[in-house]
Amino acid sequence: MKKTVSTFQRAKENHEKVTMLTAYDYSTAKLMDEAGIDSILIGDSLGNVILGYEDTLSVTMEDMIHHTAAVARGAKEALIVTDMPFMSYQASVYDAVVNAGRLMKEGRANAVKLEGGASVCPQIKAITEAGIPVVGHLGLTPQSINAFGGYKVQGKSEEAAKKLVEDALAVQEAGAFAVVLECVPEKLAALITEKLSIVTIGIGAGSGCDGQVLVYQDMLGMFSDYVPKFVRQFAGVGEVMKQAFTDYKKEVGEGTFPAKEHTYQIDDEVIEKLY
Repeated sequence: MKKTVSTFQRAKENHEKVTMLTAYDYSTAKLMDEAGIDSILIGDSLGNVILGYEDTLSVTMEDMIHHTAAVARGAKEALIVTDMPFMSYQASVYDAVVNAGRLMKEGRANAVKLEGGASVCPQIKAITEAGIPVVGHLGLTPQSINAFGGYKVQGKSEEAAKKLVEDALAVQEAGAFAVVLECVPEKLAALITEKLSIVTIGIGAGSGCDGQVLVYQDMLGMFSDYVPKFVRQFAGVGEVMKQAFTDYKKEVGEGTFPAKEHTYQIDDEVIEKLY
């Protein structure tokens, strides 16, 4: 059955963990769906792992719509959540609603995710009032990387921790049905999870959250530009792929691929008549 916002809420009430992974294409989304992953996030992390940017800031609405639509075609049961890219919602409430609507209509998403706390609550409220489910994102918010001065753990001081709690409650009050907590100390994330009635999804925020999300290239060992502390590589797919590419190059060079079993045949008599 198709996972919905209600699925998330029931999981919270029943103390069942929610699983989320990023995906950016049809084939990967289909595999995740078949594995029973609850939610697929089309993250603006595609800027890093798919498009090769140094950060997420260059990702456009067209990029997000394109990849979201591909994932939506591959996943029939997982809840499809897509990121609103940088400057698609920050400038005005009107922009936020229009762009969220495009991600739903053109991208076929089930929900949108946007970064920020109290400052974006007017946008969250307007988007949800338009009938579009919203996931919040607090802690290390990559679109604000220049303001943070780098990729750093958030909420370590008393003042910063208090602000994170207040922002989480504000995002909930504005209408979000879930919130991602990124690079937040484990005990703080657990406290926020306890205080909220909506689902918390952790990434570098410990096991006390209601669910977890990872970038799939990270957890499969496919992306080696940098590996965050919070990543566990569940498989070394990157090395397997590299070896397969190497073997392919070798066999093509040697002429051992394609072999007879990989080719189609024709009667010799037909060939002889062509000379």
